[in-house]
Amino acid sequence: MSNTPEGCTHDCGSCSQNCGERTQDPQSFLEKPHELSSIKRVIGVVSGKGGVGKSIVTSMLAVLLNRKGYSTAILDADVTGPSIPKAFGIHEKAQGDEVGLYPARTKTGIGVMSVNMLLETETTPVIWRGPVISGVVKQFWTDVVWGDVDFLFVDMPPGTGDVPLTVFQSIPLDGIVVVTSPQELVSVIVEKAVNMAKMMNIPILGLVENMSYVTCPDCGRKIQVFGESRLEEAAAHNSIPVLGRIPMDPALAKVVDQGVVELFEGDWLDAAAEKLEDRQ
Repeated sequence: MSNTPEGCTHDCGSCSQNCGERTQDPQSFLEKPHELSSIKRVIGVVSGKGGVGKSIVTSMLAVLLNRKGYSTAILDADVTGPSIPKAFGIHEKAQGDEVGLYPARTKTGIGVMSVNMLLETETTPVIWRGPVISGVVKQFWTDVVWGDVDFLFVDMPPGTGDVPLTVFQSIPLDGIVVVTSPQELVSVIVEKAVNMAKMMNIPILGLVENMSYVTCPDCGRKIQVFGESRLEEAAAHNSIPVLGRIPMDPALAKVVDQGVVELFEGDWLDAAAEKLEDRQ
């Protein structure tokens, strides 16, 4: 027989009952970063499903705040689909010694740690079970000498499985940015990511819509390729703000493919960067 009280919503963060179904306080699993790391803010970038541009948003936010004079870094927690090194043109292996691992540095000084920097080749597949992947992500937090960082961005794997749960429980996130796309918003997938964060008591900073529209090169009209966006509706339903809309822009795709994302031009995420800056 279940010990769950009648009317239980399984949101233990707002419940005082001490029932058998109560989830353990995620704060009790928090890990400390490396003793030589001083990190002021940790921001997770999440999505309910893959292929919506989460890594692009992570990269752009790190670049924008770096341009503002902050020290930024990226922990690539998407172990089975790492793309951060490619976006920044990083091909060298991670370095380490008896003290710990050291992140690679991009051309503008952004620190990056990704599993791709530990593999034999960049195309070597990561065929690991969930607990092993979760352990690697945790080590990226505890064993990497990040140094002095104003904003550490965690590029999360999609969904609500083992690795996102490990990040939510092990790393003291100051908030998350949820990345979505127009076609995704017709489903409940984005709400799964939002609800997971709420259940884990992680602040949700807002929504970013990628592939939001295409700008006509002749008339400048914004064409909504995937139909009318429901971003505002989803944001209102979940009581979270809209932080930006990123178009399907060939120039942006080009700098990412060429590994020079630090050269991107566009003001699509300026509001998101300002919101993060205001939380300093």
